[in-house]
Amino acid sequence: MDARFTDEQDEIRRTLRDLLDKRCGPQELRAAVDTPAGHDRALWTALAGHLGLPGLALPETCGGAGGTVTELALACEETGRALAPTPLLATAVLAAPLLLALGTGAQRAGLLPRIASGGLTAALAVPGPALATALALTGHDRRGQWAGGGRAGGVQARRAEGGWQVYGQVDQVLDGHSAELLVVAAHTGGFARSRVLLFLVRGDAPGLTRVRQTALDATRPQGRIQLRDTPAELLGEEGADALAALARLGDTAAACLAAEAVGAAARVLERTVEYVGQREQFGRPVGSFQAVKHRLADAYVQVQAARSAAYYAAWAAAVPAPGAETAGPLALAQALEALRRAAAEGIQLHGGIGFTWEHEAHLYFKRAAGDELLFGPAHRLRAHAADAAHVFEEAGT
Repeated sequence: MDARFTDEQDEIRRTLRDLLDKRCGPQELRAAVDTPAGHDRALWTALAGHLGLPGLALPETCGGAGGTVTELALACEETGRALAPTPLLATAVLAAPLLLALGTGAQRAGLLPRIASGGLTAALAVPGPALATALALTGHDRRGQWAGGGRAGGVQARRAEGGWQVYGQVDQVLDGHSAELLVVAAHTGGFARSRVLLFLVRGDAPGLTRVRQTALDATRPQGRIQLRDTPAELLGEEGADALAALARLGDTAAACLAAEAVGAAARVLERTVEYVGQREQFGRPVGSFQAVKHRLADAYVQVQAARSAAYYAAWAAAVPAPGAETAGPLALAQALEALRRAAAEGIQLHGGIGFTWEHEAHLYFKRAAGDELLFGPAHRLRAHAADAAHVFEEAGT
């Protein structure tokens, strides 16, 4: 494994950081999350049109840059550093890989170039509390019971004249209130032979109602979608294994989420180190006290270790290797803990101002807590990775 980044990868990071420093400061961030969409559409246009972020990991034949998960993870690290509220995670990390993996030739040709150019945003609609299970991060349900069990709850699909119709409700859909295309997981086939398939639903489809929900992490907007006999298009062929595709997607999602958390942790730690070097108490900078140095040093080591794990997970997702199936969840667990630690230290060491609504320290802590609720918690990520690697099984069993 060559751990060095290429010149192109370094350029992606540098250019993206420069743009976000200019366009996504604390004031711009708060203004963006207060909009109905929950993100700055002008910033998304710049990220997509000028830098090609949503198409980084898409093949050139689909209008993308032909990169790998590594490039996408590096972009997520920079957006995480700024807590930039963009559709990047929902569109490029969660939805686009499913379209690429399962879509028919016509679906890929019609949708992926628009996603790569930023002209189309998409969201994956599975029940929020079950998102980590659907992506096989904290469990692996081979029957898709997380989607509603085919009996009550979730979304049901049935054949209708000229295609399919879907009916049901899904909460906590990342960018589900604003995405122009929804990839909806639904049960079909009746109770006895129920199975999960993925369907495409246009954002303006009849019978679709969407509303933005109040989320713990305002920089990660979520929506509730209601489907009432809404026309839908089956993603790919009916014999496609949607559950397996979602499980494979989990490796990419975990690597990108881990990189994003590392970027946020590094940034809040930098801000804290800068602040304790300026704030004085008892006639000397707070940062000169040994106890403060130890706390920040421990947080720094944790962040750097999480960064190494995130980079390895991104590499392993792009180049399958022994143990790759556990790299993503383990890296995500480590990164979420590093972000929580760095954010907590930031709030404490900023003193009274760190506890105020006006200061942005709480936004980083809420990102850590919100991601653990959606994709964790850390101990379940580690437990599932241990089960997948058969860590606790006796030899010969």
